Amino acid sequence: MTAKAHSHKKIFAIILVVFAAFAAVFPLQAFAAEETAHFATWKEAQPEYFPDSQKTNMNEVAYAIEKVVAAGRQNLVDGNTDAAYKCAQDAYYGYYEVCGFERQTMARISGSRKNEVEFYYRDLRQAAKSNSVDDYDKAADNLMKDLYTDAPILSDVSDAFVQKYREDKAFAENYTKLTGNVLAEDKVTSNVGGAGSAGAVFAQAFVILLREGIEAILVIGGIIAYLIKSGNKKQVRAVYIGSLFAIALSFGAAMLLNTIKTANATNGGANQELIEGITALIAVAVLFYVSNWMLSKSESEAWQGYLDKKVESSVSRGSMIALGFTAFLAVFREGAEVILFYQQIITDAQEGDGVGWLWLGVLVAAVALVAIFVAIRFFSVKLPLKPFFLATSILMAIMAISFLGAGIKELMEGSFELVLRIQGITPLVEQIPTNDFLDIFGIYPHTETIVPQFILLCITVWLFIKQHLANKKLKAELKKQAA
Repeated sequence: MTAKAHSHKKIFAIILVVFAAFAAVFPLQAFAAEETAHFATWKEAQPEYFPDSQKTNMNEVAYAIEKVVAAGRQNLVDGNTDAAYKCAQDAYYGYYEVCGFERQTMARISGSRKNEVEFYYRDLRQAAKSNSVDDYDKAADNLMKDLYTDAPILSDVSDAFVQKYREDKAFAENYTKLTGNVLAEDKVTSNVGGAGSAGAVFAQAFVILLREGIEAILVIGGIIAYLIKSGNKKQVRAVYIGSLFAIALSFGAAMLLNTIKTANATNGGANQELIEGITALIAVAVLFYVSNWMLSKSESEAWQGYLDKKVESSVSRGSMIALGFTAFLAVFREGAEVILFYQQIITDAQEGDGVGWLWLGVLVAAVALVAIFVAIRFFSVKLPLKPFFLATSILMAIMAISFLGAGIKELMEGSFELVLRIQGITPLVEQIPTNDFLDIFGIYPHTETIVPQFILLCITVWLFIKQHLANKKLKAELKKQAA
């Protein structure tokens, strides 16, 4: 072999080593498909898409969301599932949740509509994670149809939005397909008022506080009425302390969550949902305990009264802590979210000179909540002892089932990927309608929430039957002793 051949071999070997080293350091970059870029937040997108807009317009936000969703689809087609998943997350946490779309939908359309949209976002994430373009397209169509339907109710259809419709053919085609509407500059529609208008500010302040406060009032009112009815009026203080402590902690939690969301829109928003979900599930356990504890007291207390045993009943230290903790969780579960919502409402009110209407909404909602509390507190204690204990126990059980559904929903919104499909059951569950009445009880058309709730319901019914049989046995023993 000649020296020249040896030289060529050495050169080839060096090139091979360099190539191998390069491939080892950059194994994916040379072959991975290029990621389709997108704006992660509305704050980034607005100056690019609508530079002349002075305020947040929900029609314009919906347009920007469609662009993020479209980028996610392209990433999915290119095989970048992680990038597609991030787009699905950003479309929710960077737009829908932070710019007021979620809050205004809940206050001015319905809470059930908000939940429906949030579940479509969840379907979008799952489709991206499972690398299914067909499922992604279905979820995207459902999502954008709702957003384009809701946006004109929440904001005027702006000239800038109509201009985008005229210039962006792909957007115009999809918008018309989903809504059936054809936009033109001479057909710009107007809603009853923008986000900062008097009516909008009042509606948001009233509905959000009333909606989020009802569950807490039901729990607190039921516990206080129970303590008074059972001769433990002195212990009511612990319930009030737990409630006040939850309100104070809600402000701190809201500040912390706002800081997290500001630092990282995607992960910060997900962390908020996870915190709310975990809090709700803890509340489920405590409410379930309190429900069964109250039920166990019903027959014995009633028969002590029947036998004229004038011994004042007492609540153990452990049970008292449980009752105070229940009140704390009932308030804290929604407190931080309400405060976060109100931060944006205050901003809207200041921009639209609606601060007075904001406080009027708060006042009217507070009066309504006080009226509900008074009704539970004073009217329920007039019930006969046994029916009262039974009714209060049932109320706590219902609230536990409600919190279970709501808690699982929050976890699912927080990117906790729970997927449950049961042949023959899931199609039936998906037929459950979405409305505000069912939403109060945490009932949603999803197997992931309904199945755990059904299991808890079965356990609750079994414990009620078991306690009923125990009470019958107690009744017989007391009668025998009295004979």
